[in-house]
Amino acid sequence: MVAPGSVTSRLGSVFPFLLVLVDLQYEGAECGVNADVEKHLELGKKLLAAGQLADALSQFHAAVDGDPDNYIAYYRRATVFLAMGKSKAALPDLTKVIELKMDFTAARLQRGHLLLKQGKLDEAEDDFKKVLKSNPSENEEKEAQSQLVKSDEMQRLRSQALDAFESSDFTAAITFLDKILEVCVWDAELRELRAECFIKEGEPRKAISDLKASSKLKNDNTEAFYKISTLYYELGDHELSLSEVRECLKLDQDHKRCFAHYKQVKKLNKLIESAEELIKEGRYTDAISKYESVMKTEPGVHEYTIRSKERICHCFSKDEKPVEAIRVCSEVLQVEPDNVNALKDRAEAYLIEEMYDEAIQDYETAQEHNENDQQIREGLEKAQRLLKQSQRRDYYKILGVKRNAKKQEIIKAYRKLALQWHPDNFQNEEEKKKAEKKFIDIAAAKEVLSDPGKNFLGWLLRRFQGSEFRNEEEV
Repeated sequence: MVAPGSVTSRLGSVFPFLLVLVDLQYEGAECGVNADVEKHLELGKKLLAAGQLADALSQFHAAVDGDPDNYIAYYRRATVFLAMGKSKAALPDLTKVIELKMDFTAARLQRGHLLLKQGKLDEAEDDFKKVLKSNPSENEEKEAQSQLVKSDEMQRLRSQALDAFESSDFTAAITFLDKILEVCVWDAELRELRAECFIKEGEPRKAISDLKASSKLKNDNTEAFYKISTLYYELGDHELSLSEVRECLKLDQDHKRCFAHYKQVKKLNKLIESAEELIKEGRYTDAISKYESVMKTEPGVHEYTIRSKERICHCFSKDEKPVEAIRVCSEVLQVEPDNVNALKDRAEAYLIEEMYDEAIQDYETAQEHNENDQQIREGLEKAQRLLKQSQRRDYYKILGVKRNAKKQEIIKAYRKLALQWHPDNFQNEEEKKKAEKKFIDIAAAKEVLSDPGKNFLGWLLRRFQGSEFRNEEEV
């Protein structure tokens, strides 16, 4: 009886025919088992049932070394390899079992199952057919027939997938490959084919997932590592790109494409790291220069251009160069309207320029996408507070005149500022917007202060003439 939850129980749920392992009996004479080998086999079986896989494997290694012609030792070792997820190591052992005992249907059935998972459909079908011809048990016959039907279906789907790929119908090819890979989960070639389809369909991250699986399934798969690295590079993830291309060079240090790509990624990575270090030190002008070099180094990858502009926008904002910050941040936001970093940096630049409505709008948009960001919340509160303060306008300050200025001084100051801030003098959209606001404020200040009924001097005159106050209590 197999204990519930034991290793053999779990294996049996995946490969029902493997339960033969626990109760498998053999005759010493047939297998040529000596006493020491028999002890290793029995102890290994107990350790496997207890889930102590590494210890069980050691016992079966010893059994194989003690009797290289013992098919039971190979079979049990193969079972431990499978329990450890090492199907590649299990396959040679299963093949050895079949060589030693041709009528061992459990081993042949298991090998066929592994071959099917690897996508070796012809070889798998051959094993299943031989099981059916070797007087199998009822369960083995049922399993072999079921696997044959599945293999035939995989053959048909693979043919359809290849036809769709050749016809450039990548969506259809992906659909067929999805179904095949549910069964042939260890087929590296089919995963690479699906990766190519994902690339053609503009889904690089899905392609990376398949290529990573392929790099593990196929030994020395330098091509997969190269493709993964280039895909990460195009996505703007230079650090992961560098890591993957290094894996390629570990396998083949003379790989031409990997080496050329490595030099390019390393150069870009160095520039970005240097720029970020300069930002930490507050050397914003130097950091901007570095990011401009990044854009020149890789002008063909849009992601590096937009990320560089995002960081340049940040530098201008922190360096209190609001006009430049607003311009660059706006370029980023035209491409990525929901870029929280650019919204925050542009909002800070708007605050410096006293463009409070615009700052509030940017902070609110940023908050919609990151409501828990304390910096956004504090920035929004500050912008709202400054807006309220600005609405209590000091017209004398706007025109730059003293509170006792005469009318001709007010008119003179107005004309000078109106000429300076007329919107027609500006071509840049952000600068024009700022000028329009200034021009409106200047005009309002002139209108109020040049009218004796509205300005400070007029108010004082009315006060002392008594036109506004009837008694001292009202003053």
